[in-house]
Amino acid sequence: MRLQGKVAIITGAGQGIGEAYARRFAREGATVVVADVNEEKGRAVAASLGAPHVFERVDVSNEADTQRAAQGVVGRFGRIDVLVNNAAANTRGDLDALDPQSIATVIDTNLKAPLLLTRLTLPHLRTTKGVVVNVASIAGHVPLPHEAAYCASKWGLRGFTFALRQELRATGVAACVVSPGPIATPFVLDDLDNVPDLVFSQPILTAEQVADAVLACAIDRKRERALARSTLLLARLAATFPWLQEMLRPALEAKGARVKAGLARRAAASRATPP
Repeated sequence: MRLQGKVAIITGAGQGIGEAYARRFAREGATVVVADVNEEKGRAVAASLGAPHVFERVDVSNEADTQRAAQGVVGRFGRIDVLVNNAAANTRGDLDALDPQSIATVIDTNLKAPLLLTRLTLPHLRTTKGVVVNVASIAGHVPLPHEAAYCASKWGLRGFTFALRQELRATGVAACVVSPGPIATPFVLDDLDNVPDLVFSQPILTAEQVADAVLACAIDRKRERALARSTLLLARLAATFPWLQEMLRPALEAKGARVKAGLARRAAASRATPP
């Protein structure tokens, strides 16, 4: 119960890894605010957690909506101790094939929203000497073709986190970032055809593994946790030696294509199997 008495807002907590965070934080004693644009899924998660956990409908890309939600949480609980900026969007494909609105949605959801929501909650986080945990991605360490907007948003989210951490150093508020590789959630698995083969060359994480990393940052306030370790090592090597990534890319893409094909076969078999 390491978060006993703490109030944690988790965006995008109505499904996937956000739901895993919500359940993990609740087990540690936090009062969880399940913040999600999908009212049906968000309410279901909050209801399954039971009191005192609540659902707060919020479209993180809408500034007025985030302001209303933040005020609602403070009005109800009187405090905010943890903000987990998890809600994310992605549109994959060649940049010149993407419509401008899709690009804007990725940037607004993944980068602009965490900046604005953090800004809105900072007065309350200063009072509680709280912590902001931003969920970025290994795509914020290494460039991925066909995911230019997503990479840009996650590189930017990491940069924002590190700058904010320095800015808040004397306030008692911490800013941390978690950068996971591919995760076995619908965000990836439901879009297999469009996810670059390179992504599947890396270990596929579970939502619970990422939830453990987010929880750890909320407790020990470490600057960044990136996982899996092997994926981070490869990303750092590629950033230091860009030519190495180009040299390894064909082999990694071939490996990823095999993994993707296996996932597609299992998904097809699952759909074909009657319940």
